[in-house]
Amino acid sequence: MGCFSQDLAANVFAMREFVRYVFVPAIVGGLVGFAVMFAMSAGTVSSKPGYAAAVRLASPSVVNIYSSKFVKPPICQLPSFRDWCSRFSTPGSGRMKSSLGSGVIVHEDGYILTNNHVIAGADEILVGFANGQVTTASLIGSDPETDLAVIRVQARGLTPITVGSSDDVEVGDLALAIGNPFGIGQTVSSGIISAKGRAGVSPSPYDDFIQTDAAINPGNSGGALIDTEGKLIGINTLIVSRSGGSDGIGFAIPSRLAMSILNEIIAKGRVIRGYLGVVFANTPPTGAGVGLEIVGILPNGPADVAGLRVGDYLLAINEHPAVNSNLVTRQIAHALPGSEIELDVLRRGRKFTLTAESGVRPISHQ
Repeated sequence: MGCFSQDLAANVFAMREFVRYVFVPAIVGGLVGFAVMFAMSAGTVSSKPGYAAAVRLASPSVVNIYSSKFVKPPICQLPSFRDWCSRFSTPGSGRMKSSLGSGVIVHEDGYILTNNHVIAGADEILVGFANGQVTTASLIGSDPETDLAVIRVQARGLTPITVGSSDDVEVGDLALAIGNPFGIGQTVSSGIISAKGRAGVSPSPYDDFIQTDAAINPGNSGGALIDTEGKLIGINTLIVSRSGGSDGIGFAIPSRLAMSILNEIIAKGRVIRGYLGVVFANTPPTGAGVGLEIVGILPNGPADVAGLRVGDYLLAINEHPAVNSNLVTRQIAHALPGSEIELDVLRRGRKFTLTAESGVRPISHQ
């Protein structure tokens, strides 16, 4: 009996040692191997090159825009023939002029951002969605100064785009352009952010473009420039090209500016900017590093009423140095109509300060 107990104890001990040194390591090793194989498999899927996930997120929010307007015969554009045309032209005489572009859904309730030049003067605006649906749109408001417009559709189930931060974008970041080039349908192109804060590209004093080498062609105007997470960082607007096609120099309005214009148009129907009625030249006074020469004053405008004169030099505005005319124009534009603008002036060697009351900027005035 004692010998049996000793054998049993020995067998139990041997079994414990087997479980401890053989069975458990084998199970653990198997689990580790399975985990490694799973991780490698998952890594293979997640490391797939490309930006399909970003495109899947953003593409339902990008629409095709087709606008048309009735154009009278060229002779009817001449002042001496306008009366004759209005009397004797038959209904429907003339032709329809069509244009195409792109837009970005920014609100579930139907608001779409696009370029002003895509829909300017249109008698009819059609919007084509990524799912094939087509509907008409109405113009809510436009801002020719920044070439932005807001249109609205009456449709359900819209997918607004996720808006990213254009301020956080850096030169060298990857970017994707989504739009309707040449009217062939939604197309995606890729590139990088080539530059930020580009000015002097268009006649507008509010140029603040993101430059990209992602291919942008006619029809891309108003479409989305997105980051690799599918977030909106810009509205594609124009290209610089000798050939008329993409030469790798495209420009987009930063999402920060585009959304501020959108919100103001929705709230007020237009963009209201401050105004002084003055024309600047980027000519500092002799011996000075900063300052702008006053080369034009609108009679009875805010600057004229404040006492500013042609030949004066503007040294600073609201205590900010007058570095160049574009920056000063933007500062004036940001001043609420009716607010006071402090102007540091140099006149014939004498420095002094004037206070002007900001007016409401008409289109194409400062």
